[in-house]
Amino acid sequence: MTSTSRVLAAFIFITAFGSAAGSQPAPPIRGFTAQGSAAERQIEERFRAIPKPENNREYMRVIAADPHHAGSEGSRKVAEYILGQFKSWGLNASIESFEALMPYPTERVVEMVAPEHYQLTLKEPAVEQDKDSTDPGGLPTFNAYSADGDVTGELVYVNFGTPEDYEQLAKLGVDVKGKIAIARYGRSWRGIKPKVAYEHGAIGCIIYSDPHEDGFFSGDVYPDGRYRPDTGVQRGSVMDMPIHPGDPLTPGKAAEPGVARLDRAASPTILKIPVLPISYADALPLLKNLKGPVAPEDWRGSLPITYHVGGGPAKVHMKLAFDWSVRPLHDVIVRIEGSEFPDEWIVHGNHHDAWVNGAADPTSGQVALMETARGLGELLKSGWRPKRTIVLAAWDGEEWGLLGSTEWVEKHQQELARKAVAYINSDSTSIGWMSISGSHSLQGFANDLMRDIPDPKRDGKTLFQAKLDRAVSQADSDADKTRLRQRRDFPIEALGSGSDYTAFLDYLTIASLNMGFGGEGSDSGVYHSTYDSFYWYTHFGDTDFAYGAALSRTIGTAILRLADADILPFEFTATASTLRGYIDEIDKLQKKDKNAPALELAPLRTSVDRLQKSADAYDRALSRFNSGGAVPDRAKQAELNRLLYTSERAFKYDAGLPKREWFKHLAYAPGFYTGYGVKTLPGIREGIEQKAWDEPKKYIPIVAAAIDTLAAQVDRAASLLGGSSGAATKGR
Repeated sequence: MTSTSRVLAAFIFITAFGSAAGSQPAPPIRGFTAQGSAAERQIEERFRAIPKPENNREYMRVIAADPHHAGSEGSRKVAEYILGQFKSWGLNASIESFEALMPYPTERVVEMVAPEHYQLTLKEPAVEQDKDSTDPGGLPTFNAYSADGDVTGELVYVNFGTPEDYEQLAKLGVDVKGKIAIARYGRSWRGIKPKVAYEHGAIGCIIYSDPHEDGFFSGDVYPDGRYRPDTGVQRGSVMDMPIHPGDPLTPGKAAEPGVARLDRAASPTILKIPVLPISYADALPLLKNLKGPVAPEDWRGSLPITYHVGGGPAKVHMKLAFDWSVRPLHDVIVRIEGSEFPDEWIVHGNHHDAWVNGAADPTSGQVALMETARGLGELLKSGWRPKRTIVLAAWDGEEWGLLGSTEWVEKHQQELARKAVAYINSDSTSIGWMSISGSHSLQGFANDLMRDIPDPKRDGKTLFQAKLDRAVSQADSDADKTRLRQRRDFPIEALGSGSDYTAFLDYLTIASLNMGFGGEGSDSGVYHSTYDSFYWYTHFGDTDFAYGAALSRTIGTAILRLADADILPFEFTATASTLRGYIDEIDKLQKKDKNAPALELAPLRTSVDRLQKSADAYDRALSRFNSGGAVPDRAKQAELNRLLYTSERAFKYDAGLPKREWFKHLAYAPGFYTGYGVKTLPGIREGIEQKAWDEPKKYIPIVAAAIDTLAAQVDRAASLLGGSSGAATKGR
């Protein structure tokens, strides 16, 4: 057990027993002196008393009252409402505008023309109980960045539409060349389904919500329950975001008036075939008219039919057209100037645009950000000033392809590369347990947060304790339960893509976290539909807004700690152990393929061993500091913190990843064929998966060198903090 581990173990003991007796002071907060910790805890307690659930409810009532998709007047009004609220709390806020290509549908026709005729409704009918289900001005059901097209072809059922599904189709003797693919939502991000269909020669793609994943199989459907009704449709972007997010016509530069843009035909992220989402009510007539092989058992959903693959005899006609206009984006930005280190920035964002009214996605997270902002405003009025600059952002255009955040990052990329300490993202939040994913250098910090903040529904328990109880209750064996109870930290998951952290983490390699509650009740049943409304949320979501207020308290505390820490709370033992796990996975992956050429992973293991020793040395130095060490002089403190917050930049590879140079992070990336799901050490792993053997051979030494760079940076940090370096331990 390392020194820091002993401190953390003591922290658990004191939290569980000492505080009740009132005999033990709270332990130091990671990165603060003992005196600084006491003052910080007082500020945090004051802050956490401010967020009120009833305020979240009122903000949501206003924001979700009308459709407010990006590029619309509704989105502009929401941005101005948020701006007005920020200013009313005394915050320095403004709107920063961009413009991006956002095609709105002008024609949508899908019909089965054989063996019988069926005209798809392509419409979500009104629900009597939900007044917002009849709101005018919302976009119809469609997939953004589908191609225009007028095509007719036999239908083929492709399950989830992943590359593995096409391998199964080949075994069944079925292909989609010249045909229209119908895929069900799930397993992969929606944009992967038409992408893979096109690569296999399909001329069109339909995506439907099967009730097995997204409907009555899980429970009662709306308005009687939380799940998707038979006429509900999941809208969404199918931009090829694994190549790059943001405006399709301005990769790598801000989409502002006058900027040079690609021709639309030259954009690699716009789909080449027409694609449209439909409900399972509209899918049923199509699927029951398919013949051909019976679908494999794990391909079968919950519709009352025998699932056949096709192709045909069902034949479908699709006709889609779009208005391909450049439209405005409105990011709302708050800036709270730092008093001591103004050129070190803590950034927190959540998007405000929705596909329709968007109560759950994204307003549940946006109103939590607003209460966080109000809380910070109240602290400012009382005389508190953060040591570091805090930036809060309400992003626009996230639903289309992370537009507002990506354009803002691309505009400010040089300044962010120098100054950004960390980015904290939220999106939709629900009910259940705290979930934190992100950079592993912040894993200890994330666990500290969960240990310090009460769970909103489980009296006397912290977020950490509630999460641990949940994990133990789901464990399969007594041995697993015992192992979990001995856990000191929860490992955090790596980030792929799908929300506004992407440009910060994957493009600029800024350490990032994504935070929210979930696991107790899904909002997927109304996800991206007209039924994601204030009525749905107040009946089936976080009905009393307790979890939204808890998210404000949690993220606000994280911001305060990052903004005011003497020594930024990064640590690297989790990074080293996580990387070692990734290497082990890659070793197993390559050994699965008997035809794979030998790959020499020893350089990676050597580099991780070095990083482990450097991380342990820094861990010991930080433990001594937390146990009563002095803050280094101002120059050393500034240099130490610079080394810590730029540590993630060691993974930045300017040439980018194979086939997608926009993505620069060597440790994390969204999968080329998963979209949202992460691929770790992607330059190596995806080369093995795709049998592109030159890629892992190229990237193994590149990744090893990046890990060595990180280890050397950690050594310098340990030295400045007063410890011996890991490299010195090795005699380097």
